[in-house]
Amino acid sequence: MSQAAKSPSKVYSFFSVLKQSLKGDHVDLTAISIKRAIVLLAIPMMLEMAMESVFALVDLYFVGHLENSSHAIQTVGLTESVLTVIYSLAIGLSMAATAVVARRIGEKNPEAASKVGMQTIVIAVFINVAISIAGLLHARDLLLLMGASTETANHGTRFVQIMMGGSLIIVLLFLINGIFRGAGNAAVAMRSLWIANIANIILCPIFIRGLGPIPAFGLTGAAIATTIGRGLGVSYQVYNLFNNKNALIVRLSYFIPDWLQIKAIIKVAAPGILQFVIASCSWIFLAQLVATTGGDQASAGYQTSLRLMMFFLLPAWGLSNAAATLVGQNLGAGRVDRAEQSVYQTIKYTVVFLGIVSILFLTCGHLFASFFTDDLAVKKVATQSLQILSGGFIIFGMGMVFTSAFNGAGDTWTPTKINFCTFWLFQIPFAYLLSKYFEMGPKGVFIAIPVAEIGLTIAAYLLFKKGKWKKTLV
Repeated sequence: MSQAAKSPSKVYSFFSVLKQSLKGDHVDLTAISIKRAIVLLAIPMMLEMAMESVFALVDLYFVGHLENSSHAIQTVGLTESVLTVIYSLAIGLSMAATAVVARRIGEKNPEAASKVGMQTIVIAVFINVAISIAGLLHARDLLLLMGASTETANHGTRFVQIMMGGSLIIVLLFLINGIFRGAGNAAVAMRSLWIANIANIILCPIFIRGLGPIPAFGLTGAAIATTIGRGLGVSYQVYNLFNNKNALIVRLSYFIPDWLQIKAIIKVAAPGILQFVIASCSWIFLAQLVATTGGDQASAGYQTSLRLMMFFLLPAWGLSNAAATLVGQNLGAGRVDRAEQSVYQTIKYTVVFLGIVSILFLTCGHLFASFFTDDLAVKKVATQSLQILSGGFIIFGMGMVFTSAFNGAGDTWTPTKINFCTFWLFQIPFAYLLSKYFEMGPKGVFIAIPVAEIGLTIAAYLLFKKGKWKKTLV
């Protein structure tokens, strides 16, 4: 057959896989080719993660054009930094749900997979009641603790209260998507984020600037719009949990606390939560270090660069989530070699994607920053941050995939130990040394980030090669 005849066939095959991935039909991911399995999972997962990052970018865009925009940008950025602790809880729980659900699906036991998912939701509800109350009562104190000026803290208190008060919605959005990903239905997870983001994009200008009978809430309006948008996304998830049209068959009895099951979930989730708390607290410390050494405008510039960075890194994280699901399901099916091959194949795709992103930031960082702020000082810091941070994207992407592989296997302790050594024992002291002792200010913080990421990836690779993760029981 000629090359010309083969090409249309390949194009048709690609669009066939694309359609299947977006439709979300149930497929045995342990039986098809690894490349096809990765694509089926990765496309909706990358789109899902891109949509998650859009939340912060939409808020940043609209509040960045308000009066006193530097205070508004800083509030959004610092609040997102605080919310990363809640994200850590959500990600840790969703990670446990993905690992155990994937393992049960691989073992061809969908009833057990469904029960695990619902018991994880029970845990999330219990924990988040306390977090919401704390956020409502201490919103202003949180901003001050993060290094915000008194004026910024006064300006952003209501924003923080609404975002923290709605923390359960944030956690459920992550968690239920993790359940669907573990079951191999990444399309539902993707659609829930699309619904949430479309609602947020529509509602943000309405609540921020006002429309008809709806008054202009300013910065607070961004929090209202985001919370409502996420709430709609969770509603869509709940509908799909109960419609019995996917691999999961949910019954109300699965929500009755099963303490043995809860204990088993916490055993996997606790180090996963700690893993991301360690990383989140490191980011919080770095944000505070930038704010104290560079002032409000440097802080706003750094937060702008972080939102842009996460917009492109989260799709790469979506790719790594594909590896987590494939590792979990293949280990459940007893196909250890296939689980390992899935990781290396995913790394190849990740390197290509983040290589392109790095080039964009190195050459067009100032253009991206200009879209979100007109403040020259804020724009300058954001551009410098993007250019320095992008230097570590490719190797960090590799580390992300290895970390997700550990988590997908249920070996959540290994990446937790890596994060502790990399972020707390190296990154934080190194950033402090460069920014304060060597008086490099925010630039010192920016440099410390990619250097630490290189160490993380090297450690993750060496431990992955040892193969302890292959013997993890969940």
